[in-house]
Amino acid sequence: MIERQIEISTADGRMNTFICHPERLGPHPAIIFFMDAPGIREELRDMARRLGTVGYYVMLPNLYYRSNVEELGSVVGEANVAKRQKALQLMTTINIPMVMQDVDALLAFAGKDKAASTKPMGCLGYCMSGQYAMNAAVRHKDMIRAAASMYGVALVTDKPDSPHLAPQRTGARLYFGCAENDQYAPMEVIERLRMEIAAKGGNAEVEVYPGTAHGFAFASRTVYDKPAAERHWERLFSLFGEALKG
Repeated sequence: MIERQIEISTADGRMNTFICHPERLGPHPAIIFFMDAPGIREELRDMARRLGTVGYYVMLPNLYYRSNVEELGSVVGEANVAKRQKALQLMTTINIPMVMQDVDALLAFAGKDKAASTKPMGCLGYCMSGQYAMNAAVRHKDMIRAAASMYGVALVTDKPDSPHLAPQRTGARLYFGCAENDQYAPMEVIERLRMEIAAKGGNAEVEVYPGTAHGFAFASRTVYDKPAAERHWERLFSLFGEALKG
């Protein structure tokens, strides 16, 4: 596995980004891996590596670069309440238009890297970033052919960039993986997402993981559910394998 920590120039500065990909048989389909609210940490780099080992060029950008924040460290446990509050505050400093500018810069960089293949490519977001993955698939519909949102938030809003509208606006394969017990995306929101997709069409799947809570795929969390986490990996490998590798 080849790993790099680089800086990518954007309209707002320099975005530090972790990149990993296999050593052989390239170029590999590129996947943008959007972080969750607690930000970049070794746990996410390990998840990026897991994607990379099955044949992808994975880009994990630090979306908090505008705030000059690299890593908050662990936000788990009572001793880290201040860090959790900081993460929630940082989450409000970015939005879909800003992150779409970052996506443009990431695609431009990958397009010049011989190790990456950008047609087709994919993207993946957890928690706050599920909406970013879906909007990236709409913005770059000619390149991004698969996108996944894992226990994403703000799934159905009255805004024109609401994730529930994405299936109508892109031909990419979309996957919404949802926790059954999620205070940030309760079942009534998930059911509305399902109804909207069923009524208006689109190549999208909504799946609820029974008995799980928000964050179930992160091994550091008390809500970690290993069987569900492994199922989510199976779904991602299937989604990206079929859409990006044929």
